[in-house]
Amino acid sequence: MSSAVRPFDVTHRGVLAIAVPMTLAYMSTPLVGAVDTGVIGQLGDAALIGGIALGAVIFDIVFTTMNFLRASTVGLTAQAHGAHDRPEVNAAFFRAMIVAVLIGLVVLALAGVILDAALALMGGSPAVQAATRAYYDVRVLATPFALANYVVLGWLIGIGRAGLALVLQTILNGTNIVLSALFVLEFDYGIAGVGWASVAAEVVTALIGVAIALRLMDRVWPSRDLILDRVAIMKMTVLNRDIMIRSFALLFAFAFFTRQSAASGDIVLAANQVLMTLFFVGAFFLDGMATAAEQLAGKSVGARYRPAFDRSLRLTVGWGFAIGATASLVFFVAGAFVIDVMTTNEAVRETARFYLTFAALTPLAGTLAFQMDGVFIGATWSVDMRNMMLLSLALYLATWAVLTPFLGVSGLWLAFLVFLGARGITLLWRTRSRVREAFPDQPVA
Repeated sequence: MSSAVRPFDVTHRGVLAIAVPMTLAYMSTPLVGAVDTGVIGQLGDAALIGGIALGAVIFDIVFTTMNFLRASTVGLTAQAHGAHDRPEVNAAFFRAMIVAVLIGLVVLALAGVILDAALALMGGSPAVQAATRAYYDVRVLATPFALANYVVLGWLIGIGRAGLALVLQTILNGTNIVLSALFVLEFDYGIAGVGWASVAAEVVTALIGVAIALRLMDRVWPSRDLILDRVAIMKMTVLNRDIMIRSFALLFAFAFFTRQSAASGDIVLAANQVLMTLFFVGAFFLDGMATAAEQLAGKSVGARYRPAFDRSLRLTVGWGFAIGATASLVFFVAGAFVIDVMTTNEAVRETARFYLTFAALTPLAGTLAFQMDGVFIGATWSVDMRNMMLLSLALYLATWAVLTPFLGVSGLWLAFLVFLGARGITLLWRTRSRVREAFPDQPVA
C-alpha cells in the first residue's frame, strides 16, 4: 500500500452510519434461535428441543471460532480502502474467500468427528442425541456458505458499506425464520427442516452477497499474483491465528463462568444464566459501535492519517461509554422486571435479584474492551489483542481464586467484571506505543 498520507474527516454522523446498521444486524440474529426453538416446540417433543439446543451450542462454538474470517477481512480491507488501493481492497476479498471455502470443506470432511466429540462432551439422553444428529447432519452442509458470508460481511464493513451489510443480515435471518416455520409446520420435515432452513438461508445470502461484492468491485480485478501474494497471505494467516486464539480464550472465560455457576447449584446456575442475558443484550449495542471502530481505525491506519485515528478513537469510545452507561442504568431500573419475565421460579428470581447489581454493571465495565477490540482489529494489531486477552483471562482466574473462598458467587461476578475491565484497560495501555509505530512522523491531533 502507498505510504502517502490521505486525510479524511471522522464525524459523529460517520460513526453512527456504521454503528446503527450493524447494531440492528446483530440484534436480529438471536431471533433465529428463538424462532427455531419455538417452531420445534410446537411439535411437543422435549427431545427435539434438546436436540436444537445442543446443536446450536456446537455450531456456536464452530462459527465463533471462525469469526476471524470476518474480523481480519474488516481490518485488511479497511486499511487498503484508506490507502485508496482498490486492487488490494478487492484482492483481500478473494484471499479471505479462498480461506473460507477451504475451511468450510475441511469442516465438512471432519463433520462426523466433530459431532461425536461434541456429544461425548455434552452428553444428553439417547433421544436428544438422535435429534441433535438429525439437525447437525443437515445444517453442517451450510458451513462453507456461512463462512463465505463472514467474508462478505467483513468486506462490506471494511469499505464502509454497513447499510448493505444490514440488508444481507436481514435476508439471512429473515429467510431462515420464514423457511423454518414453513419446512417444520407446513411440510412436516421435523427437526431436519430447521437445518434445511439454515442451509437455504446461508446459500441464498452467500450468492447475493458475492454478487453484490463483485458489482462493487467495478471490474477492478486483482491479478492472480496479487491475490496469492506471499507477504499478504502470511499477514492474513498471522492475523487469523491471533484472533482465533483470542476467540478461544473468550469462549473459555464464558464457559468457566457457567461451570462455576453450575458448581454452586442449579438455582445459582439458572439465575446467572438469566442475568447473563442482560450482558448479551448490552453487547449487541456495544458490538455495533465496536464495528465502527474497526472500520475507522483500519481506514486511518491505511490512510497514514493520525488525526482521523485519534478522532475515531475518541468518538467511538465516547459513544461506547454513553451506550454502556445507558444499558447499565436500564438494567438497574428494569432488571427485576426482566428477571420476573424470564422465569417463574421464585428461588431463581430471588437469587437473580441478589446478584443483579453485578450483571447491571457488565455493559459499563465491558465498554472499553469492546471498543478497543474494534480498534485493534481494524488496525490489525492482533498480537497485542491476543496477548492482552490472555493476560486478562489470567487476572480473571486469579481474582476468582482469591475472592470466591470469601465471597462465593459474588466473587465469581467480581472476577468477571475484572476480566471485562482488564481487557479494555490493557489494550488502551498498548495503544500509545502502537500509535507511535503506525504514525511515526505525526504528533497527537
